[in-house]
Amino acid sequence: MLVTTLVFVALTVLFAWWHVSRGRRAQPARASSRACPRCGAAVPRESEFCPACGVPMQAYELVTARVVDPKQAPAADPDVLPHPVVRTDVCVGCGTCVAACPEPGALRVVDHRALVDLDRCKGHGACAAACPVGAIVLARGAAVQRVEVPEVDANFETNVPGLYVVGELGGRGLIKNAINEGRIAVEHVARVLNAGGGRAQAPGAGDAYDVVVVGSGPAGLSAGLEARRLRLRYVVLEQGTLSDTIRKYPRSKLLLAEPSRVHLYGNLWVADASKEELLKVWEGVIERAGLRVRTGERVEAVERAGGLFHVRTPGTEYRAHRVVLAMGRRGTPRRLGVPGEELDKALYDIVEMDAFAGKRVLVVGGGDSAVESAVGVAGQPGTTVALSHRGTDFPRVKPRNLEKLEAAVGAGRVELLLGSRVLEIRAGVVALDGGGMHRLVPNDVVVIRIGGEPAYPFLERCGVRLVTREVALEAGAEQSAG
Repeated sequence: MLVTTLVFVALTVLFAWWHVSRGRRAQPARASSRACPRCGAAVPRESEFCPACGVPMQAYELVTARVVDPKQAPAADPDVLPHPVVRTDVCVGCGTCVAACPEPGALRVVDHRALVDLDRCKGHGACAAACPVGAIVLARGAAVQRVEVPEVDANFETNVPGLYVVGELGGRGLIKNAINEGRIAVEHVARVLNAGGGRAQAPGAGDAYDVVVVGSGPAGLSAGLEARRLRLRYVVLEQGTLSDTIRKYPRSKLLLAEPSRVHLYGNLWVADASKEELLKVWEGVIERAGLRVRTGERVEAVERAGGLFHVRTPGTEYRAHRVVLAMGRRGTPRRLGVPGEELDKALYDIVEMDAFAGKRVLVVGGGDSAVESAVGVAGQPGTTVALSHRGTDFPRVKPRNLEKLEAAVGAGRVELLLGSRVLEIRAGVVALDGGGMHRLVPNDVVVIRIGGEPAYPFLERCGVRLVTREVALEAGAEQSAG
């Protein structure tokens, strides 16, 4: 009897221990690790890099985000006050929302981006109405950011086999992320081509490039350097000048305002520096590496035929086994075509409004983007703004933007130069023609917002699918959508 009891107790204890340890083995495995999207290896939650292939996990935050139906609104709780969500891919840090918010401390600008203190926010919505660039939306319940992006896998290859999208065009504009993505994509190109069967066997395919990289921003340069390191036959095409994306960046004092947790996987040097310092170092790296970049080559089409990609520019056609698109997300801006447009003072976009504080700014254009730029820049301390428009009114501008423009003009913050056109951009001045009269306008910066070809229609012509991904924001006292 005693033996039977002891055996029963021992079996019970053994079974209980086995059951608990089995649960413990199963639960922590799910809770303490995640699968690397690239190689499938287990990555500890606290690790920022995959221990097997070395890639940073942050490179995949957007790639692995949930795909949603853009027509279906996010779940809303009617009992929860609406709160602002800041799209940091749009926010230019002008501070207009801070001034408009009636709740002290609910909004503040940090590192040139607006942050929301949810404990202080009362859901008035004044910030969303005041934002000159539409970067703030009101949401109830979970704060999420929905963004339309190209559909790519863990190697940044699109649904078109052999066609990759990296950098800002893929939805992630941070320089370090762009560098990481460019290298990851080309590493995959090399693996596929060197594994055999990756190169087309069509007539003349032997003379085709292994990879054509479109764009010489951070992602494009990283992809090109990696292609050279891996001894691929490559070429980098740039519609403007070398590193045009960075060269036209408006802020000269400090280029990188990125979280320190974004780690570098690529082979370009990155640190807190001015754009001039960064360009100098990068150009030195490019020169020493002998990187081949063909400037002034605007890519108009990428088509696949006979097993090869045909990359067409106005004067040349390049054939390639693989193509990496590293163009800017904003597409190809339309240029004025006037002398002096190549000067660094001529910009085609605004990244941060405070870069224009104390400057004499001329905004050129008659659409929403021009009006939004003029109103936003006019809110900076010590800035004088003039808006040059060939027409005599603004028939294409949204009523909301028109109201803001009229208010800025009435307050003396924006000068309208209707019926005018730019003749020449010079150091210190801009030559204008208005009604047959020439005048020189004192000027430090020219912001050209006259339209252009958006990038996403170009992607769709290439056959790339676009999807809407929903990125959940981390819970906490402060939130912003990026």
